Amino acid sequence: MKIIDLRSDTVTQPTPAMREAMAKAPVGDDVYGEDPTVNALEELAAAKVGKEAGLFVPSGTMGNLIAMLSHCGRGDEIILGKRAHTFLYEGGGISTLGSVHSAQVWEQADGSIALEDIEAAVRPDDVHAPRTRLVALENTHNRCGGTFQPPAYMAAVGEFAHARGLRVHVDGARIFNAAVAQNVDVKALTGPVDSVTFCLSKGLCAPVGSVLCGSRAFIAEARRWRKHLGGGMRQAGILAAAGIVSLNEMVERLAEDHARARRLAGALSMNPKLVLDSGSPATNMLFMNLSNDVGMDAAQTADALRERGVLVGVTGARRFRLVLHYWIDDKDVERVVSALGDILT
Repeated sequence: MKIIDLRSDTVTQPTPAMREAMAKAPVGDDVYGEDPTVNALEELAAAKVGKEAGLFVPSGTMGNLIAMLSHCGRGDEIILGKRAHTFLYEGGGISTLGSVHSAQVWEQADGSIALEDIEAAVRPDDVHAPRTRLVALENTHNRCGGTFQPPAYMAAVGEFAHARGLRVHVDGARIFNAAVAQNVDVKALTGPVDSVTFCLSKGLCAPVGSVLCGSRAFIAEARRWRKHLGGGMRQAGILAAAGIVSLNEMVERLAEDHARARRLAGALSMNPKLVLDSGSPATNMLFMNLSNDVGMDAAQTADALRERGVLVGVTGARRFRLVLHYWIDDKDVERVVSALGDILT
């Protein structure tokens, strides 16, 4: 029986085209700048998001950390959301490794941070306060339901920050989902900001890696931080080859994941035992809760689904996250709906 894994799009495995590209990739020593496949990936990634240069890193967590350490010095402060992945799930690296302070602001329901809230968090020029250096956004926003920010909002934050001498970094782990969902060029979302990290190993299906993009001067500084953090890899072209396939072949098809997420949501919304978040799904993530009259909790329900070959993410006592991706097809969606119907009857 096929296991239907909806816990995350991080569970995706490389496609046959990626495996072939990895097997044939020309490689060299990337720390010396001599891996032609890594160099090609970095150039392609930077061009895709409208930046001068890119840096291949092992993970999105490292990419975000490198970006923030490159933008900020010891004792500086970053404004970011209270539900941001960087704040909640990346080990507090900016503080433990960079001595960088954070000012956490509550996001709006759609994952944005209101401009007035950003303005209120900017520190005065006072010896008693840390210096505000950076505004960090997340697009799409994981803990706010996979929601996306439009070009107008990204431009407004960029204009606001730059007028005050601040920089803007975007945790764009799923930035291509955001672009595809809005039918816009991703550069409309990344153009107004100073740096962006995006993942190759989620919906884009590569086995490993993220790319951090920005100006040439910024990436030169970021490359030093990557070395400090142990992220310098050698014949990494074997991994980068899959990333090139991701960017060339897997971006537009993200729309299929979004469509299946909507189809799944439509079917599950007919089950009175499930309460879907309003507006969910915005992209490829579906969030829902068990109704109050269900005797089981989320963990028990997930265990029952596992016995039927379906894996889901438990995000609260009665709450789930289901993430659609390349390896989930229409028949899988039908099986999930049927399994939940059986369990909750």
